[in-house]
Amino acid sequence: MRCVYLDNAATSRHKPNSVIEAVNNYLKNIGCSPGRGGYECSLKAGRIVLETRLAVAEFFNVPNPEQVIFTHNITHSLNYAIKGLLKKGDHVVTTSMEHNSVVRPLRSLEKRGIIGVDFISCDDTGMLNPEDVSRAIRDDTRMIVITHASNVAGTLMPVREVAQIAQKHNLFFVLDTAQTAGVYDIDFQELNLDVLAFTGHKSLMGPPGTGGFAISKRAAREMVPLIEGGTGSISDREYQPDFLPDRFESGTMNTPGLAGLKAGIDFIKEVGLNEIRGHELALAKKLIEGLEQIKGVRIYGPRNINLQTPTISITVEGFDTGELSFVLDNEYGIMTRSGLHCAPLAHRTIGSFPEGTLRFSIGYFNTEEEIDYTLECMERIVGR
Repeated sequence: MRCVYLDNAATSRHKPNSVIEAVNNYLKNIGCSPGRGGYECSLKAGRIVLETRLAVAEFFNVPNPEQVIFTHNITHSLNYAIKGLLKKGDHVVTTSMEHNSVVRPLRSLEKRGIIGVDFISCDDTGMLNPEDVSRAIRDDTRMIVITHASNVAGTLMPVREVAQIAQKHNLFFVLDTAQTAGVYDIDFQELNLDVLAFTGHKSLMGPPGTGGFAISKRAAREMVPLIEGGTGSISDREYQPDFLPDRFESGTMNTPGLAGLKAGIDFIKEVGLNEIRGHELALAKKLIEGLEQIKGVRIYGPRNINLQTPTISITVEGFDTGELSFVLDNEYGIMTRSGLHCAPLAHRTIGSFPEGTLRFSIGYFNTEEEIDYTLECMERIVGR
């Protein structure tokens, strides 16, 4: 049986060899905590963290590498931004296409009476009208937080227009890049971002347990650390350091993961974002066109590769999405994801709630042959 992985929106399963080698090198030859000792192995570990920080800063055009903060994943990063920046009486604007990593922290603060939230409705393809964002701004609005692209329908958000709105009203602008970092150009300074949240284990080709955020200087001054503790710096003091990145980085780093993350970024730079994006979108176009020819298949989202990532959600008349995903895997070796994808508001928006969708998400290591095979298998399953 073939093995076709089409769940890259969750995690990129196939990693470059250089990523595996970087992780193995740390575990085999270094194995020490960074910044916790003056011996050679600890210094080498510290160098890995520094080099990864420099790589991330360059990749996203962050002015100072100290403004790059490492966390365990993008959910931690978004919680830092939302819970660390918002105060009693603040108002937040977000969208109806957000992942639960944004929705749940906001709802938690709202339930406790700390903030107010407006979820701007997108259309049934997941598209956001920037004018609706402008209309939602109030005197007490403090933050706009949006996803760069939907993890359900792949829909790309008008981030440049939203960035201009945030700048016009002097609001904190937080961007969730879980579905775009490593495939699309994201410029921290051009977008005038306050927080660029990223994860390492998807299109950045890094291992699970890696991620972080880039933070503006003004946001760094106001953000309250969610976690405090050992940083390896000014250990004689009983209070958290007030300088970056130590202010937001407590505890032992995931150094092997960061070694892999840097190797992933180096791989992307070597291949080129345009090459990666072009390859993935060409396969997505082929998959969309093929699915459109299968009777009973409904495709959600823009259905236009210029308006979306290579993530395609479908339902099939007469089929349960969970059963369909199981058959694809069990009988044909095609791995997909079914259900609500941790984004119930997005499914309500596009009209697939509560059943959810079957999601195909393409990565750089997928091939045209795999897409042809997937379409053949879908035809067999639906036809019978």
